[in-house]
Amino acid sequence: MSATHRRGPLVQFVLDPPRGVAPVRLGMTLDETVAAVSAWGAPRVYPADAVRDFDLVSAEYDGTGFQVALERDHRVTAVTVWGPDEDEDPDVQVLWDGLDVFRTPADEVLAHAARKGWRVVDDDPRAPCIPGVTLAFTRDTSQEVSRDENGLPVHFTTVLVADETYREN
Repeated sequence: MSATHRRGPLVQFVLDPPRGVAPVRLGMTLDETVAAVSAWGAPRVYPADAVRDFDLVSAEYDGTGFQVALERDHRVTAVTVWGPDEDEDPDVQVLWDGLDVFRTPADEVLAHAARKGWRVVDDDPRAPCIPGVTLAFTRDTSQEVSRDENGLPVHFTTVLVADETYREN
């Protein structure tokens, strides 16, 4: 659809590893994180418990979901972004190095990273990562989306931004 059919202005979130996804920056406190995403509505805060040993803040902006993990010293260590539904108007873009990671085919995003000289680890094609810039992608979903010849979603469904010391559990 053209820009004249948008519900509102185009909003861009820029993945900035290893610093975060503005307005959320790695190292923020819980209060800073809640304040940063509160403009979108009331975020949900899940304190650490017996199952999860870290705090979690969950928020959504116009169909794009954000989950923020606060681990070491109760500070932000990772931001995970869920893409909007495939058939929605692109009112929101999630950009990395100029590419919309949820609207550019996943294989093109990974090829772009390889051309830039970054090491792409794609042993599991459902969950490739780029450790040099601390990005981890997923292509898992139960939703009806376009799929490639191997049955994988054509586009990434989530992306995680973290610092160089992050280890996903």
